[in-house]
Amino acid sequence: MTDATRVAVVGAGQWGAQHARVFAGRADTELVAVAGRTTERTAARAEQYGVRPYTDIEVMIKETSPDLISVCLPNEGHYATTRDLIDHGIPLLVEKPLVFDLAEADELLARAERKDLFFAINFNHRYAEPFRRAKAAIDAGELGELTFLTWRFGGEANMGESRHANLIETQCHGFDMLEHLGGPIGSVMAQMTDLTYGAYSTIAIALEFASGAVGTMLGSYDSSYAYPDSQLVEVNGTRGRVTVHDTVRRFVLSSQGDEERLVWEAGYFNDEARGFQLTFDRHVDDLLPALRQGGPPPVHASAGRRALELAVASITSFEEGRRVDVASASG
Repeated sequence: MTDATRVAVVGAGQWGAQHARVFAGRADTELVAVAGRTTERTAARAEQYGVRPYTDIEVMIKETSPDLISVCLPNEGHYATTRDLIDHGIPLLVEKPLVFDLAEADELLARAERKDLFFAINFNHRYAEPFRRAKAAIDAGELGELTFLTWRFGGEANMGESRHANLIETQCHGFDMLEHLGGPIGSVMAQMTDLTYGAYSTIAIALEFASGAVGTMLGSYDSSYAYPDSQLVEVNGTRGRVTVHDTVRRFVLSSQGDEERLVWEAGYFNDEARGFQLTFDRHVDDLLPALRQGGPPPVHASAGRRALELAVASITSFEEGRRVDVASASG
């Protein structure tokens, strides 16, 4: 691998633009290709960065020999392309969700393990400054023993074929972050509604953590990203509480019995910490050294499988009207 890591981006859609932007803009990476399904869109994206467009991934790999392939495809179209790319043995960074089916997730992970493949997933919420501060406060014991955690995340609908698109493709961030902050979830009990357009657009889940803490998740496609605190996370402990507002907007640390609070918000010149898209840049800051040193990725694709497992358990809970132990949810 040369000093500049050669990166090919597969996906020419809206969020794929962030993949191309990141790898074209770094001094230590070289964007060598953009691949997509639509000829015109792919050509326009590739022209923007002065690289070759491809609609055939096999040809792209043969002609450009990338060191890393960064994949951003439509949410329900991840499996076949990811499987084929794994078989090429080239390190991968894929977007969430990993897939919509646990058997497919297991197959992808098994194929990657057989090749000892660097296989990362972009759960970029972990890299937002408020969440970094929340994790640091929890790890430092500033909250004491955790007692409850709450995740609330709502926005406009992203229509798809799956009736559980909201749960699997968007609230996967919630499952990942709640376990990142609070440790393993042991069981789930879910309610869902298809009131508005036929899919389960709003879900409410009661959570039990292995530590003994409890939690809630409220995720909706019947809301709006324009609303203040469309995303709100609270972690409460015996000594204090943290809240994270709109992912990148504000972090608040409160101590029990103290009416003063510690508040972080990005300052006037701190645009980097204020931009949600730039959380992806932070993830890449961690990912590239791990790739070059031959270590594991900072967020392994198995985290995508775990989020899907929790989603599947929640679906089972709703359909069967019972609490589901996560360890046994997949059979």
